[in-house]
Amino acid sequence: MYDMNKWQHIFKLDPNKEISDDNLEQICDSGTDAIIVGGTDHVTLDGVLHLLSRIRRYVVPVILEISNLDVITPGFDFYYIPMVMNSKDKKWMMDIHHHAVKTYGDVMDWDNVMVEGYCILNEDAKAFQLTNCTIPDEEGVLAYALMAEKMFRLPIFYIEYSGKLGDPALVKKVKQKLDHTLLFYGGGIHTAEEAKQMKENADVVIVGNSIYENFKQALTTVKAVKGEG
Repeated sequence: MYDMNKWQHIFKLDPNKEISDDNLEQICDSGTDAIIVGGTDHVTLDGVLHLLSRIRRYVVPVILEISNLDVITPGFDFYYIPMVMNSKDKKWMMDIHHHAVKTYGDVMDWDNVMVEGYCILNEDAKAFQLTNCTIPDEEGVLAYALMAEKMFRLPIFYIEYSGKLGDPALVKKVKQKLDHTLLFYGGGIHTAEEAKQMKENADVVIVGNSIYENFKQALTTVKAVKGEG
């Protein structure tokens, strides 16, 4: 069984984007702690299954981050379920989740299900717009972090800037509020230096878009985060 508490770096692959077999092999053999399969636009079951079958040639743990119920399928090591805490719609905090449990609750392996308390902080991000979010001030972000840990007892609080680099000072303040909930950071990481900077306070750094924009730079983030380069 994989110990998520020891993870430091995760690559996130979008099943709606192309990645060559050679690049996928390098990603899976890079030393990253896991691969998340997930995205916002046009994520289909066929796309998820195709990417899963390719990743399964390697030994890296693979996670499905569920963006819609149609893509839920067996075969993943973990299932991450986002709760978008700064959404203005209850739908993204509870209603979709309720429907999913009614549909799949009897067959779910609850030991492999992890709920992520998401806080999306880039108003230009597609996920921000889709989930009808609002940007909280610093005090609001810290309150969401406390809610994630103290009220909901969530295993993960995820600061998501999705496409732009976030504020390291805010990440540090959030980390200081968390004792048990893991702090994930994602957004705008393109270089080893940026990854290392965010890892100074986040428990786990997520690298996604740069895989498709500057592949060689994306690979350097693994050793930077894990103190190997």
